[in-house]
Amino acid sequence: MFPPTGDPLCRFCDRPRETDQFADQEATDRGDAAKTHGAAGIIEPMLRRNFLGSLAAGAAMARLARTEQQAPSAAGGVFLERPADGQPHRGKVLLALQAHSDDIPLFAAGTVAKLIDEGYTGYLVRATNDDMGDAPGLGTPGTIAENALGNERDNNEVARALGCKGHFDLNYSNHRMADISLNELICRLVLLIRVLKVDTVVCWDPWAHDEENPDHYMLARGVEAACWMAGRAHDYEEQFAAGLAPKAVADKYYFARRPEITRVVDISRQIDKKVEANRANTSKGPGGRLGSRLRAELAKRNQRLPLLGDDDATADRNYIKEFDMSRSRELGKQYGVEYAEAFHYVAPGAAGADRDPRVDSYVKDHVVAK
Repeated sequence: MFPPTGDPLCRFCDRPRETDQFADQEATDRGDAAKTHGAAGIIEPMLRRNFLGSLAAGAAMARLARTEQQAPSAAGGVFLERPADGQPHRGKVLLALQAHSDDIPLFAAGTVAKLIDEGYTGYLVRATNDDMGDAPGLGTPGTIAENALGNERDNNEVARALGCKGHFDLNYSNHRMADISLNELICRLVLLIRVLKVDTVVCWDPWAHDEENPDHYMLARGVEAACWMAGRAHDYEEQFAAGLAPKAVADKYYFARRPEITRVVDISRQIDKKVEANRANTSKGPGGRLGSRLRAELAKRNQRLPLLGDDDATADRNYIKEFDMSRSRELGKQYGVEYAEAFHYVAPGAAGADRDPRVDSYVKDHVVAK
């Protein structure tokens, strides 16, 4: 599933290049690889993830995408999760976990918003305090303390934009999660899963390639273990004295820089919510106020960009939709939808540690009286 050559990661940051490595059987039938969405004319230093170079890389990968489309995975290819009518997930609980305030907005905001729209009660967890901020020129410059406060406020707004019922901050130091006790992290996550009665999680993939940020893979490892241990009767038994009960997580949506894609989610209906979630990240970027900042910079030179409109809010939204949403747009094209997000999806019973829930379904459909 992964390209044998080339580097699909942006060499300037921790975000994937805009490559066309995602394949689908429908795209194979059509025989058309996605074309790069152009971004010429925007001042590159203002862009967080060097999008212009990333988008150019996407065009170079088009031929590889065609090759991969001819060879779907042995498991039957990638499943396209389409919008559901009504609220079929009413009564279920979703826990979206991120190391930093921009993780879910960039990689999974559309899916989180989609699942909440379809009935889930959603909660957002941020593992670090984001006190290191981000690269110069991307978010809002500040001291370590100012970074922590700004990102705390931004994260609260991200939760609101996605429709989450609540949010939690674990407040570990940014880029320092490799120092913490993994068992401590697991215990805190087990507590949250049991208290909230979580059915589904969205998080970084603990087994992903090319992950260099310790906060990402430490959180992911903790989540993977906690999802299973929360359902066990003898793990952290003291929590039961507080009235809690074992609660195993049923399924998982794992995202990554270079994901092992088993599921693609159509987020076309939720793209405006994803834009708003990224607009909330004013301290960290890459959305935030970069559009209005670029608009002001051009105005000083008696120039304007029609894309950015006539006010700051429009500038920020349109900037985010044009550039920050390019990866979702290009992926969507390959699957016949407007916007999409990619995941390594772990279905109920896939871990194999407990009885497969399909057994209960089979019994219900086939049981007979003695």
